[in-house]
Amino acid sequence: MASPSLRDALAPLGSSAPDLLLELISGKSEIPLRGLVSGALDLDKMEYLRRDAHFSGVPYGEVDVSRLLQGLALLRDPESGEYEVGVHEKAVAALESLLFAKYQMFRNVYWHHAVRAATVLYKRIVEEAVDSGLLVAHELVGPTDEELLHEISRRAHEADGEAAERIGTRWLPALRQRRLPKRALELNAADLTGRQVEDWVASSSPHKRAIEDDLALDLDLEPGEVVIDFPSKKAMFQLNVLVERRDGQIQRLGLGGLPGLLDLPRLADNLYMTARVLRVFTFEQRTVMADDIIARITRPNSTA
Repeated sequence: MASPSLRDALAPLGSSAPDLLLELISGKSEIPLRGLVSGALDLDKMEYLRRDAHFSGVPYGEVDVSRLLQGLALLRDPESGEYEVGVHEKAVAALESLLFAKYQMFRNVYWHHAVRAATVLYKRIVEEAVDSGLLVAHELVGPTDEELLHEISRRAHEADGEAAERIGTRWLPALRQRRLPKRALELNAADLTGRQVEDWVASSSPHKRAIEDDLALDLDLEPGEVVIDFPSKKAMFQLNVLVERRDGQIQRLGLGGLPGLLDLPRLADNLYMTARVLRVFTFEQRTVMADDIIARITRPNSTA
């Protein structure tokens, strides 16, 4: 919203339009309809699930959108007295289909091993470009993925150094030619029984990169050519929606669901665990021992 061109485009709507839109998008707005832009009933999320499923050729993203839209209502929160977008009880089944479609798309598409391999390679290229000084952080805002890759390629071929050489002659061509990182190891929830994966594994941090580069050294690979991938989406089943019951009572549908009406959220932790897979990707074919990785990135469960 700080972009001068964007502010100029919004000028006809008033000087406060950029700030109001930012609040709306970030979920901080007091406008009752904010739930249609940011929240469990985000219309864009419904659309991209269906669109991604269609173009991926999978049947998982179908949501009864028309039924859900018909069930939308502006409801008054019995606790705060404020109005927000909610649903009538008749649309709860459609809301449940939205949650399950999201779970299926993450498990079968967004977190598919090929998608994750392409993602980790792209992210590693961008991270290395920033760390080596080919790019500065603010340049990441604005360009499309393809524009960014083109600029990184141009600068890498003009620069000296090992990082520029890795990016320009190995990693970028590999991404464009779909020579993706290989799965050296894959661990599911059952493989990690009794162990707690450290929080840093699901983030990007210097500590994680150091562990990855230690592994790369052990495997006779270049720095940056091992990636530990453990995708995270804690809000996958996040619900915070008002529901109007058939008797007119207004109740809030939260993480525990509404017993007897919508119970899927109560299974959220188990479903989330089954969707997540911890993978170790290597930029060249290697074999990694599961026990070694588990020892490096987990600790015993306190309840184990």
